[in-house]
Amino acid sequence: MPSTAETPKPTPARPDDASLSHGLKQRHLSMIALGGVIGAGLFVGSGAAIAAAGPSVVIAYTVSGLLVMLVMRMLGEMSAAYPSSGSFSAHAERALGPWAGFTAGWSFWVLLCTAVGLEGIGAANIVAGWLPGTPTWAWVALFMVVFCGANLAAVKNFGEFEFWFAALKVGAITLFLVLGLLAITGVLPGTDSPGASHLTHFLPHGSQGLVIGLLASVFAYGGLETVTIAAAESEDPVKGVASAVRTAMWRIALFYIGSMVVIVTLIPWDSKDLVDPDKGPYVATLDHLGIPGAGQLMKVVILVALLSAMNANIYGSSRIAYSLVQRGQGPKALAKVSGGVPRVAVLTSCVCGFICVALSYWRPDDVFPWLLNMIGAVVLVVWFFIGVSQLRLRRRLAREEPEKLVVRMWAFPYLTWVALAGMAAVFVLMAREQNTRVQLYSTGAMTLVLAVVGYARQRMRAAGR
Repeated sequence: MPSTAETPKPTPARPDDASLSHGLKQRHLSMIALGGVIGAGLFVGSGAAIAAAGPSVVIAYTVSGLLVMLVMRMLGEMSAAYPSSGSFSAHAERALGPWAGFTAGWSFWVLLCTAVGLEGIGAANIVAGWLPGTPTWAWVALFMVVFCGANLAAVKNFGEFEFWFAALKVGAITLFLVLGLLAITGVLPGTDSPGASHLTHFLPHGSQGLVIGLLASVFAYGGLETVTIAAAESEDPVKGVASAVRTAMWRIALFYIGSMVVIVTLIPWDSKDLVDPDKGPYVATLDHLGIPGAGQLMKVVILVALLSAMNANIYGSSRIAYSLVQRGQGPKALAKVSGGVPRVAVLTSCVCGFICVALSYWRPDDVFPWLLNMIGAVVLVVWFFIGVSQLRLRRRLAREEPEKLVVRMWAFPYLTWVALAGMAAVFVLMAREQNTRVQLYSTGAMTLVLAVVGYARQRMRAAGR
């Protein structure tokens, strides 16, 4: 007589750091993946790229977007095979050794902690502009307390915050694209189609302007890595990563490249409003169309984007720190988990964010700019580690654990080498530009110091065995 017992379902792959909570649902991951594309770099930072490259900024964002797609595909392949809150740091350690995980992880942690402070200042300036006379430091403190508390409580709180933040950003950018398309075609009431009148000077500053726009666009894509960090605390890490990576292409094409097409078609590339810190390209475009209240509404969306980035960076920095310490790469106290949350790591990341805010007030002329330069090219360094790690791990996976290749890099190894060559080209371009050269050298110095420390720790641990 056949057994009446049900056949057990296969258990989804669990990350190495399984003591963390798994409170993130698929809807959280899906929206984090969408919202991660839409950040302050797009809403505000794209103005500098447009001013430098003119209409050719569309080419700049397309080229850098293709590079990011390749990076995300490589990261997705590794994260689906080896889910971990350490993400690229854990992959680098697995592929290249502990020194690589140490270097990639702690450099990214410094970047995220500094970004928390920067985003807090940006959000506070917007609110202080609406409420004159209120101190910006008070708003920064309020935002830090709110998001620190949310991240201390439970991972599902982070997920809920990001879900609704991302939903608002996605809705706003979609509405912007729809209004822009209607205006371009002359269908929007009260507006005349500009046709191609703003596109005639496609390369106003020549190839040099295109290069500056390309460099600005590369760093606007930062933040996409968060979804692979968050996936480790989801119900099904492999499914979450695979879904996010597979939709990366249309998200980048729609939100970034589509937005640039709309903006440069509707408003002159040399409009001062594009680089106005109180407006930015999106507000400037909506004001140019004369839609009542739309510009102010977009400011609310920019505020949400900054707060979303704060929340995501507190989360990401705490998980990166926790993963590093779990692998013996930092102070053991940061690995303490309570209620499924690494609360000491969360508090440490928040304190470092506060320190960055304090430095911006106390030493705005020397220490704070030095800190900003130091993290200027960290994202590119992390991408390089991702590329090299994937190159090594893919062969190992195909040979030893082919069943884990749920997500596969396209045309391996050729496109991996193309991505690495693209990153090397960006490094060269940064070294040629005066405005980015200091960032490159400062980040390079920090990376070198971390690599030496990480390698020394690796040798000491090996000798102690």
